Amino acid sequence: MQYDRVKKLFGDDEFKIFQKTKLILLGIGGVGSFALDTLYNTGITNITIVDFDTYEESNMNRQLGSHGNIGRIKVEVLKEKYPKIEIINQKITDIWIDNFDFSSYAYILDAIDDINPKVHLIEKYFEKVITTSGSAKRMDPSLIEYKSIWDTYNDPFIKKIRKKLKEKNFHKKFKVIFSSELALCAEKGSFQGVTGTFGFMMASITIQNLLKIKK
Repeated sequence: MQYDRVKKLFGDDEFKIFQKTKLILLGIGGVGSFALDTLYNTGITNITIVDFDTYEESNMNRQLGSHGNIGRIKVEVLKEKYPKIEIINQKITDIWIDNFDFSSYAYILDAIDDINPKVHLIEKYFEKVITTSGSAKRMDPSLIEYKSIWDTYNDPFIKKIRKKLKEKNFHKKFKVIFSSELALCAEKGSFQGVTGTFGFMMASITIQNLLKIKK
C-alpha cells in the first residue's frame, strides 16, 4: 500500500488529518520542491503551488523537476509529477498577496526568494506562515534550525527581513527555518544536501503543526 509506512509512523487517525489538509506553497525552487515532494508523499495532496519561473540549467543541481525540463514552466512540470495539486503560474508580489484569498488554507508555506513579499506575507499572515531563509552558500545541513526570527544569527538574508519587520513595527513571536552556518562563498553557490534539508524541515514543521506536536 502506498501510504502503509506513513500510517505505521503517524497512525490512521492522523493520516486522515493529512488527507483533509489544504496547503499553499509559495515558491517551488530548491527548498519548495523538496517540501512539496515530502508532503505529497506523506498523503497531503491538496496543495496549491505558486511560482512564475521556468527551469534553467543552473537549477539542475538542487530543484526537483528540473532534469529534462529546461525552459518549461515549473508549476506545469510539477503538476505532471504531482497530479492532485493545484497550480498558479504567478509572480508573488505584495499586491498579489493582498488580493489573494488565503482563508481556506491551514498553512502558508513560504519559500519565496524576494525580501519584500516575504516581509509582507509574514506581517499579514504570521499566525499560519511557515517560512525559510535562503539556503545558498552553505554545506552543513546539521546547522539548520527552527527558532525565533529575533534570535537568528550568521544569516544576512534574515537580518534584512528582521530589519524590515521592525520598520513596520512588527515585533510578534515568529519562528523561521534558517542556517547558522557562515556563508562559504560570495555568489549563490548551492548544495542540494542543504536546500533539500530546508524543504524537509518545512514539511516536518508543517506536519508537527497539523498534529499539534509541541516543538
